[in-house]
Amino acid sequence: MKLVRSVLALVVLLTMSGVASANKYVDTIELFKKAGESANFFSTAYGYAVFPTIGKGGFVVGGAHGTGHVYEKGKYIGNTSVTQISVGFQAGGQAYSQIVFFEDKRALDEFTNGNFEFEAGVSAVAITAAASGAAGTSGASATASGGKKDAKTVGSSYYKGMAVFTIVKGGAMYQATVAGQKFTFDAAKEDK
Repeated sequence: MKLVRSVLALVVLLTMSGVASANKYVDTIELFKKAGESANFFSTAYGYAVFPTIGKGGFVVGGAHGTGHVYEKGKYIGNTSVTQISVGFQAGGQAYSQIVFFEDKRALDEFTNGNFEFEAGVSAVAITAAASGAAGTSGASATASGGKKDAKTVGSSYYKGMAVFTIVKGGAMYQATVAGQKFTFDAAKEDK
């Protein structure tokens, strides 16, 4: 009987983590909507790409990778991934969420047409906010906090039709740089 309860508890936990995982895009979008500077972009942007978690690490040579969803006028249009390789003085690891806003259709098309790469000179506005989640035998919970008081008051504007924001989730690297990030895009398959 104890084994049956343990197996059932494991199934419930796995199911709840699957539900939480399915909502990671919605949760990340909500976090950016509540995180000061990035909130204003949702009402004016033509579209955006959201990455719930990008992992970054390195010691002299570093790398970063994450997957995300792309939205046009609030509607999901496909999947994206980001990869970054960097060389130079660096040590540590970091996990962060990132959102890229597209000012207009031209900027979104540039991002979604094949491989796209951020050039030197593009930087992200780093937002200080917290996100956490837990799953246990008593249920699952997730929380997110953010706001003008939690965000750096760095003004941000579009650069070549794009604006980038990051929220550090944890780690020992100070800033998430975006220069040199390469993106791929796969359009969503239409239901027939």
